[in-house]
Amino acid sequence: MIHVENLEYKYPGSKDNALKGITFDIKKGEVFGFLGPSGAGKSTTQNLLIKLLDNYKGTIEIDGKPLDTFGTEYYERIGVGFELPNHFLKLTAYENLRFFSSLYESKTRDIDDLLKIVGLIEHKDKKVENFSKGMKMRLNFCRALINNAEILFLDEPTTGLDPVNSKHIKDLILEEKNKERTIIITTHNMQVADDLCDRVAFIVDGVIKEINNPKELKLIHGEAIVKVEYYEDNNLKTSSHDLNDLKDDDEIIRIIKGYKIRRIHSQETTLEDVFIKVTGRGLD
Repeated sequence: MIHVENLEYKYPGSKDNALKGITFDIKKGEVFGFLGPSGAGKSTTQNLLIKLLDNYKGTIEIDGKPLDTFGTEYYERIGVGFELPNHFLKLTAYENLRFFSSLYESKTRDIDDLLKIVGLIEHKDKKVENFSKGMKMRLNFCRALINNAEILFLDEPTTGLDPVNSKHIKDLILEEKNKERTIIITTHNMQVADDLCDRVAFIVDGVIKEINNPKELKLIHGEAIVKVEYYEDNNLKTSSHDLNDLKDDDEIIRIIKGYKIRRIHSQETTLEDVFIKVTGRGLD
């Protein structure tokens, strides 16, 4: 669905490139994540893909067609959820969505249905200036979905949401994936990426360091160790074992047979640990 090759971009007046020749492909129906700290190039990449920025070097193709050959019809095909919601504060939630719906030539989704799925239907006639940040983010998500877009660009989609609403938005994103939408998420939240993304790109200082499936990244860069916690004479003890040699490990078999086990778990690393290991950078 999206092909990018040797993409470079420099902001006017800047000495250094914000993007330094990045290359990636995103498949139709895939949830693809750009992970990196602030200033890494995530939002710049998104803004180029949604045609908010131009004058780039390199190749951007959407469904086999160069991006710069698209006109305004391109906006019928994409939906965008910005990190910082930009609503008309003096309008109600319903009026905001009705206005944005009017901008599209194609059939849009039912506004009440959208407000229902994000839990805002009871607030449809409330002015957005009276919304909390989390409510604004949920309304922002409605805007991204309103035109039944083939491609969704979601920048920090769970920022400002409590755990319940965060999980709900993630579930809704996966529902959109099941409709064969192509979804691009930019975030520094590794849990969001782990929960949602089929593949992730680690981006730092305008350079992509690695692209892979989150599970594969953790397997490749994690330790192949199983840790067993067990009780011996009411004392809690811990034993570590090579995951690849368990079938020949007499010690772990002896422990399992002879003692009360508190827990057994593999020492799988986190995606954030992998990011730091691969890039040498944290997410702040």
